[in-house]
Amino acid sequence: MRQVLQPAWPFSFSSASFAHSLYPNGTPMATMTTRSLTLLLAMGCLLQAVHSQDTPYYMHRCERDAADVNDCLRYAANKLASYIRQGIPEIGIVDVEPVVVDEISIALGSGPDGYRASFRNIEAYGVSNLSIVNVRSDIDSMQYQMTIEIPKIKATAQYQSSGVLLLIQASGAGEYWGEYEGVKAKTYFKATPYQGDDGLTYLTVDQTKMDFSVKEIKMGVENIANQNAIIHAAMNLFINTNAQELLKEMKPQLRTKLTEHLHSFLQQLFDRIPVEQWLD
Repeated sequence: MRQVLQPAWPFSFSSASFAHSLYPNGTPMATMTTRSLTLLLAMGCLLQAVHSQDTPYYMHRCERDAADVNDCLRYAANKLASYIRQGIPEIGIVDVEPVVVDEISIALGSGPDGYRASFRNIEAYGVSNLSIVNVRSDIDSMQYQMTIEIPKIKATAQYQSSGVLLLIQASGAGEYWGEYEGVKAKTYFKATPYQGDDGLTYLTVDQTKMDFSVKEIKMGVENIANQNAIIHAAMNLFINTNAQELLKEMKPQLRTKLTEHLHSFLQQLFDRIPVEQWLD
């Protein structure tokens, strides 16, 4: 509860005597007090406006020499992520989903009957619901490592396959779907600072690495032309029974594609967000 301070004078002024209490230039003290308060309020608003420009609503600033700087960076990254999900038009981020991967492929077995499958126009939803659970940093060299968790990702793609699967000719084309729960990713990036035309410090992302794991996977194929129900059921049974093995086959290409997406997205952020807005 705000405490109202009362004047500490042991006496009171009459209106007449107060009217004659003037500064040397003849201005009543009440008027001078009002002007002083107005000036102080204006200065406070100006300082607040300047600070708001320095630290946008979607950012949080951390002290680089603080003992808990990594915890602070984790908080700042999660705050930024929460606004990215909604879109931040000021820095050119509007639609962050779906994450689109052009194509990946897998190969099971060798020889002319080896099973081959390709997945095109992959669209992944749910990636933006990520949480940063750990941050490690070397601020002097601008190196950062983050551990990220995503509750669930849903993906769709155009599917095409050839070869033999479960002793059954499994050539065909259709639609792929996948649900990936308990996604955990470790990311690393290194950046180089430079001074922008506005005098502020920006970053160029030099190196990005990423690896991930998935706790539970459900996936299948649908609407495959000229395929009977028995073959379709057998394929989906095999796919779900061997989901982790299939992901393992997909992983090298998928990791490369996602690392490229991460590198591009980080660069987009650092092109628009100067270091001074998130690090003192």
